[in-house]
Amino acid sequence: MANSKIIIVEGPQGTGKTTITDFIRFSLNYTNLYRLCGTSDITPAGLKKATIMYENLLTYIKSLENQSINLLFDRTFFTEEVYCRLGLKQYSFTKEFNRLASHLNNMDFDIYYINLYLKNIFLFEKRLKREGKVAPDYLNFSTDNSIRQQNCYLQLAEEIKENYKNIKVYNVSNDDSLDDIKEKISNILF
Repeated sequence: MANSKIIIVEGPQGTGKTTITDFIRFSLNYTNLYRLCGTSDITPAGLKKATIMYENLLTYIKSLENQSINLLFDRTFFTEEVYCRLGLKQYSFTKEFNRLASHLNNMDFDIYYINLYLKNIFLFEKRLKREGKVAPDYLNFSTDNSIRQQNCYLQLAEEIKENYKNIKVYNVSNDDSLDDIKEKISNILF
């Protein structure tokens, strides 16, 4: 495999993806950070939009093989799969997800899938107080939504471990201090 990395940071709302991806971005040389939020179209037409968007993303990533660059993602098509599994969209993404994950798995990068979660679910309430931010109805920042998402992300991480051997999966608890989580991430990536 190449020395270049693809690092995908996923997890429910409130687990610290933005903080962790910012840390990685400024700690790992030659790293581009991409923050993706998927398509807001929850209707069946959204399936086509999401599929085209993520196919184009993988084509772009493939074009960067062997370019000595690291690619860091704050969410990708894994989130689309989780949101569909939770019934937040009116379509299934599983067929497309499996095809996209297989394509990613075969790329010439060191691929890391970091799934952030909270052992102490009561931390969600504290972390989800987002002053001045308005989300669409289907993305309400609530403890219950984050717990449901977390359970789905943890299940998906196990499926990725089992089915996609070139994707290194790490479930990382982000309950501790910022210095502790930075050390955990550093031990994985550096």
